[in-house]
Amino acid sequence: MTVFDLPGLEKRFRELTEKTLEEGFWESGGSLGISRELASARNRIDEFRAFERELGDLEALAEMLSEADDAELQAEFYDRAKRLDEAMASKRVYVLMDGEYDISSAVVSIHAGSGGLDSQDWCGMLCRMYTRWAESRGYGVLILDELKDQEAGIKSVTFEVKGDFAYGYLKGEQGVHRLVRISPFDAAHRRHTSFTSVEVLPILPDSVEVEIRPEDLKTDTYRSSGAGGQHVNMTDSAVRITHVPTGIVVSCQVERSQHMNRAIAMQVLRSRLFERTQRERREQVEFLQGEKRAITWGSQIRSYTLQPFQLVKDHRSGRGVGNVSAVLDGELDELIIAYLRFAKTGCTVGSSDADSEEE
Repeated sequence: MTVFDLPGLEKRFRELTEKTLEEGFWESGGSLGISRELASARNRIDEFRAFERELGDLEALAEMLSEADDAELQAEFYDRAKRLDEAMASKRVYVLMDGEYDISSAVVSIHAGSGGLDSQDWCGMLCRMYTRWAESRGYGVLILDELKDQEAGIKSVTFEVKGDFAYGYLKGEQGVHRLVRISPFDAAHRRHTSFTSVEVLPILPDSVEVEIRPEDLKTDTYRSSGAGGQHVNMTDSAVRITHVPTGIVVSCQVERSQHMNRAIAMQVLRSRLFERTQRERREQVEFLQGEKRAITWGSQIRSYTLQPFQLVKDHRSGRGVGNVSAVLDGELDELIIAYLRFAKTGCTVGSSDADSEEE
């Protein structure tokens, strides 16, 4: 089923609706995932139908204008046509997101690298940037786990971005992000370079099978360190799960209930194990094909330069944006869409005049 496959979408909606009518559905473990997919399908169908209705109205207006020269009617026609074109243009980016899980919500993890307070501050800045971007698109943001430094910044943070195509938009953000600026923590006001890594995973549908053996899990509970009221801070409601064979560790402390935190942590663990399996398969294929790719701390995907000039440069698509403040305030669409086009076509885009300054 493609992004714009309305018949396929309606068929899937009917299948999901039938599942919700089965006896015992709401007591089953998969009811939450199916409910989310059902709501997503309903929203997309409603969008299609709204476009169809508006197009039909415009066709009727055009027919009326062909029979009578009415200035007011003509103004209405052009105004509505412009708004419809803008609304449809905002959906065309979905053509670039045809991955199997691109429609899913996303889990984003940000980890400060070496560099002490500067990297931890940079980690916090990136968290704020993605949060503002998500909220501007109407996505929900839920902090799942956060490790703050007592002095400044964030050592690591994991949050969920809830909404259709959140993963499709954000999947290209995975990698190392570099910040160059005058350090606010350096009394000598010297220029520092900080690195932070970003990991993006899809929230997998319940239909995706990921083998997790109970005996491979080590579960620890601890007292939540975040906000959430007296109950959260006074009980061991936070959960940390370690997948012993791989060493993958996931944590969640957002909910008051230990049971709910465990369910969310298991959801993140499924995504990480699935991504690990997919990555191992890709690496095996690349090895057999003789391909070698550098996966090092220096292989940053994007640089954010505040000194001696201002520029955000994506090193894959070639896109450069001079308004660094706007990007850090969440205006990421230009960079995100440029990467999606690059990933689809393999072609870099023209960069701004400021790009030459970086060289």
